[in-house]
Amino acid sequence: MTETVNALLPATAALRPDHPVLRLDQEVLTFAELDELSARTAAWLGSSGVAAGDRVAVFLPNVPLFAVLYYGILRAGAVVVPMNPLLKAAEVEHCLGDAEAALMLAWHEGADQAEAGARAAGTPYLALAPDAFAAQLREQQQPLAEDVPRSGDDTAVILYTSGTTGRPKGAELTHHNIRRNIAAGAEVLGIGPDDVIFGGLPLFHSFGQVMGLGCAVATGGCLTLLTRFDAERAMAVLARDGVTVFLGVPTMYTLLLGLAGREAYDVSALRVCLSGGSALPVEVLHGFEAGFDCAVLEGYGLSESSPLACANRSDRERVPGTVGIPIGGVEMRVFDRQGRELPDGEVGEVVIRGHNVMKGYWRRPEASAETVRNGWLHTGDLGTRDGRGDFRIVDRSKDVIIRGGFNVYPREIEEVLYRHPAVAEAAVVGVPHPTHGQEVAAAVVLRPGTETTPEEVREFVRAQVASFKYPRVVWTTDVLPKGPTGKILKREIAPPAQLLSDRP
Repeated sequence: MTETVNALLPATAALRPDHPVLRLDQEVLTFAELDELSARTAAWLGSSGVAAGDRVAVFLPNVPLFAVLYYGILRAGAVVVPMNPLLKAAEVEHCLGDAEAALMLAWHEGADQAEAGARAAGTPYLALAPDAFAAQLREQQQPLAEDVPRSGDDTAVILYTSGTTGRPKGAELTHHNIRRNIAAGAEVLGIGPDDVIFGGLPLFHSFGQVMGLGCAVATGGCLTLLTRFDAERAMAVLARDGVTVFLGVPTMYTLLLGLAGREAYDVSALRVCLSGGSALPVEVLHGFEAGFDCAVLEGYGLSESSPLACANRSDRERVPGTVGIPIGGVEMRVFDRQGRELPDGEVGEVVIRGHNVMKGYWRRPEASAETVRNGWLHTGDLGTRDGRGDFRIVDRSKDVIIRGGFNVYPREIEEVLYRHPAVAEAAVVGVPHPTHGQEVAAAVVLRPGTETTPEEVREFVRAQVASFKYPRVVWTTDVLPKGPTGKILKREIAPPAQLLSDRP
C-alpha cells in the first residue's frame, strides 16, 4: 500500500492540508481538497463496478479535475489510461478497445470525438463538469475509508505510444516505476514544498504527469496549470504565480525567448528548468539562461522509461548539447547492432536498465520482448557517451517525428494517406521547423487518371487525426526513391524548397 503512487497524496495532505497543490488561474485546489475528492471518486468508482486492475480512461485537458480522477482511479485500485484530448474518434476507439477499458471519463466540453470513439468501442462513457461532479460526490458519496491495496509491481498507468509500428501500444508503468521516477525528478530539480511548478506540459503525457503533478504531490509543492500553451499566457502565469520550476519542450523555450515584450514580466522567482522531448538547440539554451537568469537542464527519457532516464545537474559542470548522466539507480549504455557495449565516443543505440524500465507493452509479449532484452530497454535512439559519463543523443533510428514535443508516427499518417482514393504511394518524413523542431511532411504519388491537390490531401488527413499529426507540407511527385528491394528510401526524400518557405 505504501509503495503505491496514490499513497503519496494522503501523506502529504496530512502535513500540508491547506497548501494549494493545483492552480488554474483563479481556481485553486488544496491538498486536503484533492485528498477528499479523490477518495470520494474512488468510492464512487467502486460503487459503479470498477474493480482492482480495471482500466479507466481519462480524456481531459490540463484542469484540476484530471488530478482528482487520476488519484481517485489509483485509490480504487484501478489503472489510469490517460488519453490526448486531441485524438479523433478512430484513435480513441483503438486505445479503448485495446485496453479493454471499463469506463471512459471525459471533459464536459468539446469531447464529441471521445464520445464517438467510446460508442464505437462499446466502452461506458461519462462527461464530467467539475463543479457539478464535485457537488455530486460530496452529496452522495462518502470518501473511501482505505485505498484498495495494490503492490509496487502492479500497473498504475498505461500510456499509449506507437514507436514505428503504426498502431499505438500501451506502455505499462508500475507504481514502483512512477514513485522512483518522481523521487529522481524531485532530486534532480531540487523540488521542495516552497516550489511552484509550471504545468504547461499535458498531464496525459508522462513528462507532465510524473515530473509535474507527481513531484508537486510528493513534495508538497504547487502545480500551476495552463490548459494550452501560449507564450504570452505562459509568461503571465510565470510572473503571477512566482513559478520557480519550469518544465517544457524545446518549442516552449524558443517561443518564450522570442516573445516580444517579455522583459515587462517579473519572472525572477524562476530558478531551474528541465527540457525534454527532443534536443534543445544550444543557442536557445544559452539565450534562455541569459534572458531568464536561471539554469536550464536537459533531460532524456521516453514513456517506456517512466519517463526520466538521465539529466544534467545544477551542481555538476554541464556540457551544452548533452543530456547529462543517468538518474540514481539507472544504468545507460551505448550498444552496437549485436548488443555489445561500445567504447566512449562511438555512436550506437542508447539502452537503459533500472527501476524506470516499464513492465512491458499491454498484452504485446512479442513487442515487449523485442524492446526489453536481458533487462535492457532498447530506445531506438542513437547516441554517444563521453569520458565524463555524459550522454548525447545524436539521431533517431526510428522514423518518429518530434513535432513540438509530441511524437508523430509516419506509418500511422501514411495509412491514412493510402485511404485517399487518388493516392497510390505515400511517404511521411520530418522536415526542420524553427519553433516546433520538426514539421510533418508528405510526398504522394497519384493514381493514374486521378486528380487532387496537396491542399485537399492535407485536409483529408487533418479530418482523421489529431491536429498536431497532419502534414502541413504536402507535395505530389511522379515517383518515390526506392532501394533494390522496393523499399522507399526516406532519406532521399525532401520537399521542394518553395514549399518550406510557403508552409501553412
